[in-house]
Amino acid sequence: MTSELTTLLRRRISIIADHAWRDRDAAEHLEELKRVSEEISAWTLAHRSSVDAQLRHYLANASFEKALAHLEAADQSRDAPL
Repeated sequence: MTSELTTLLRRRISIIADHAWRDRDAAEHLEELKRVSEEISAWTLAHRSSVDAQLRHYLANASFEKALAHLEAADQSRDAPL
């Protein structure tokens, strides 16, 4: 379930970091940033009752890098050997 959110968050960070795209076509760059941000908002709305409070907090406050770090830490702890 959260893998979709992880993908969206990584995509948003990638878009922001793509300065060449922004310099080449600022309008399209901004549209894609808006698009992925709307997808993140839609995901958040659809899954808000099934995610932990910390992740909900990050998403509600648009702290997307913190949300991604939170998800990645949860994945690492889940994958760690017992």
